[in-house]
Amino acid sequence: MPSFRPAGPADLDAVLPLVQAYYAEDGYPFVPERARHALAGILGEPAFGRVWLLEDDDGAAAGYVVLTLGYSLEYHGRDAFIDELYIAPRLRRHGLAREAMALADRACRELGVQALHLEVEHDKPATEAWYRRLGFQDHNRRLLTRWLAEATDR
Repeated sequence: MPSFRPAGPADLDAVLPLVQAYYAEDGYPFVPERARHALAGILGEPAFGRVWLLEDDDGAAAGYVVLTLGYSLEYHGRDAFIDELYIAPRLRRHGLAREAMALADRACRELGVQALHLEVEHDKPATEAWYRRLGFQDHNRRLLTRWLAEATDR
């Protein structure tokens, strides 16, 4: 049975190819050295958040979920973000994404998180409906981002 376990610095080379697969699937730019640096940062610093690695029956890496931590006055203290959730296509539709969300939820409660956020692509209505069934709500806002690094650095 596939299962999640907490990931740490030693899991960098197992998680990074999954990040690349996720980005390729969704059409996000993937710059290996920048992705490695960012992933190493969260794997090595619990104050940034948590990462769980999904391993299949043979112990091979097959997915991951990343929870990042923040702080918000609006949300009355510590908040968190499901930064990334990826399950290999061969293991989808078996409840593993729901399990990943439950892991993140439990961690949030243990860490005193007041609000949990996530993003969903506009062209993924089924995914958005699934998140809504889990209790996530649209607050009629749009996430706007300004990169602080040069566009060529992304």
